[in-house]
Amino acid sequence: MAATGENSGSARARAVAEVVELVSTLIRFDTSNTGDLATTKGERECAEWVARQLEDAGYTTEYVESGAPGRGNVFARLPGADPGRGALLLHGHLDVVPAQAADWSVHPFSGAVQDGYVWGRGAIDMKDMVGMMLAVARQFKIEGTVPPRDLVFAFLADEEAGGKWGSHWLVEHRPDLFEGVTEAVGEVGGFSLTVPLPDGGERRLYLVETAEKGLGWMRLRAKARAGHGSFLHEDNAVTILAAAVARLGTHTFPLVLSDSVAEFLAAVAQESGLEFDPGSPDIEGTLAKLGSISRIIGATLRDTANPTMLNAGYKANVIPQTAEAVVDCRVVPGRQAAFEREVDELIGPDVEREWITKLDSYETTFDGHLVDAMNDAILAHDPQGRTVPYMLSGGTDAKAFAHLGIRCFGFAPLRLPPELDFAALFHGVDERVPVDALEFGTEVLEHFLLHS
Repeated sequence: MAATGENSGSARARAVAEVVELVSTLIRFDTSNTGDLATTKGERECAEWVARQLEDAGYTTEYVESGAPGRGNVFARLPGADPGRGALLLHGHLDVVPAQAADWSVHPFSGAVQDGYVWGRGAIDMKDMVGMMLAVARQFKIEGTVPPRDLVFAFLADEEAGGKWGSHWLVEHRPDLFEGVTEAVGEVGGFSLTVPLPDGGERRLYLVETAEKGLGWMRLRAKARAGHGSFLHEDNAVTILAAAVARLGTHTFPLVLSDSVAEFLAAVAQESGLEFDPGSPDIEGTLAKLGSISRIIGATLRDTANPTMLNAGYKANVIPQTAEAVVDCRVVPGRQAAFEREVDELIGPDVEREWITKLDSYETTFDGHLVDAMNDAILAHDPQGRTVPYMLSGGTDAKAFAHLGIRCFGFAPLRLPPELDFAALFHGVDERVPVDALEFGTEVLEHFLLHS
């Protein structure tokens, strides 16, 4: 049970009042992560601003650069009523993927607040959650709120490039920052999906991430004899590689129904009356009835291997000795060994492969006190809502924290309008988050942390 210096309603009102400005300001920091240390802007300036907001509220913060200049991370801990309980980690990343201003309706780093939305790169990935974390953390400290357990707030670098210079570096080199942490919540969960009911009504399901696919960036390389472009060449590295890439890129991996996906589909079927038969040849067609979110859910039914980069040659009339490709691989939990065997069969013996980045899959169960607290927090602010587990087709910093034995969930609560194509906003043009979704999420997050 939490104790507060002032009443909870006052703390919630203050947090809600400032969350939009916090998110807008966070977006104005251009923290674009290209994946290359030489061209990535770094998170230092944004991290130092976050630290000031926490320190102004009374926190003692720790700023850490994770193995490279400018890769800034900020940590703050709020003691709880029961120091014997495991601490809860709330983590959010400060970096974003790059954006081309010419493609956008507003400048991607303007943080514009208009038409009921906060606009800009990072609005939903994930400076929305960072802003909510910051708003609630500040108000807890200002109001003298004592949560049930210790809370560790972590604002991190480099998630968008796999966390090598962020969460994974911190877990390896600074595990003391996570001392006593047993559970964690982060991004890409807690958002609403509106499904039709058989009676013509609607139900909002709030998707809690309990699993995520493995993430691997694989380099393929073919080598052959170089030569003049005018000669006959049966042994051509570009041709060998292109054929292998085509086989891999057009391959359909077998359908695998993990526990998290099975529970999600069962919940949707129960609410909507839709039937998701794993044996049906058109299960993707049934999923399409869920709208834009079906792109994420559909990608969790099987492994994927999508070619994303090609590199070969240096002159039009020279057949190169080497050709390379990069493939983005996402692997269902428990499938890594089988996936690699299947890839090797597809690319054949004349193509080498190596992992540039290889991060494990993760899955936990949808049960326990923390899950109950999530559900109670949603119901307190949306009595017609329901929390359900799901698997994320991408990856988050949870992959790093799982190595410390921390049980991880995605819970960044947002009540979204049914017509919003939420999935398209991730890394997309005109990324934006509804103002009322931010305010709702701040209220839910505060309730959750007071009962976690």
